[in-house]
Amino acid sequence: MNLINEEITHKVFGEGNIVDHVDSVITIEFNEDIKKFVYPDAFQTFITLNDQSTAKTFEKVFLQREREERALELKLEEERERQVLEQQRKEKLKNHKIHESSQVVFWLDDEEQQNVFIDWQASTGQVQSGKNEGQPNRAARTRPNSAGLLTARKADQPETERQILGLFMVNETFSGNLSEDEMIPSHAEFRIELTDPEAEKMLFWNYYINKNHPHRTAWNTGKYRYFDNIMTAQILKDLIALRTDEEQIKEAENFLEYFCQMNALDMDDIPEASGFIKQ
Repeated sequence: MNLINEEITHKVFGEGNIVDHVDSVITIEFNEDIKKFVYPDAFQTFITLNDQSTAKTFEKVFLQREREERALELKLEEERERQVLEQQRKEKLKNHKIHESSQVVFWLDDEEQQNVFIDWQASTGQVQSGKNEGQPNRAARTRPNSAGLLTARKADQPETERQILGLFMVNETFSGNLSEDEMIPSHAEFRIELTDPEAEKMLFWNYYINKNHPHRTAWNTGKYRYFDNIMTAQILKDLIALRTDEEQIKEAENFLEYFCQMNALDMDDIPEASGFIKQ
């Protein structure tokens, strides 16, 4: 707003005329006496514009500036609070020995796709070489807080077309480092099978990215991979948005609430997915 040549009244120095305005400094002439003031702060306490029309316009501009500054302050405050909560979450994970990447994604073959939604358990496979060849390939990080993600793709499809077929919470009595075989059982309540139309829209690589090789989607060997707990929350959040049936929505909402509780996550502060496809 151009205030140069506007006449003002100062509580102490009296009548004056604005002769210059650069950024946060305004210069006023009082009977050949030049003084500088902080803009716009001085207008809140010491200075009044004489022209009523200009004063009203300035008041609107000033109020808008106040709103913008307050909005910025709130944003910064929210960011500080988010950082504090994130640090508290990490401390809680550390204190309770919950690994952030304790979630397991399974690569299902054709036979497993037929059976997994009947017995609701998934295999981590066997060690393929070395002194432990043929032994169960235990997913040692898995705990009752972990989720199991069931995925598959057709043989003629690229890896980026890998679909999410379902997911479950790990059984509340299971601990991966104490397991006797390669099977990971599911929780009796928190497990979801996606419909075919849902699976077509829920692609694994929308969420997952290989941190060591962010520009690759290779899954060369092995039946499972670990991934971050935030990714599970993102999948559940997107599944809730995708569904239209109230009962199915509630099913996914209950799963998300339980998962966030177990993993010390704020279910109202889940970031958007940023996997390989969405880079």
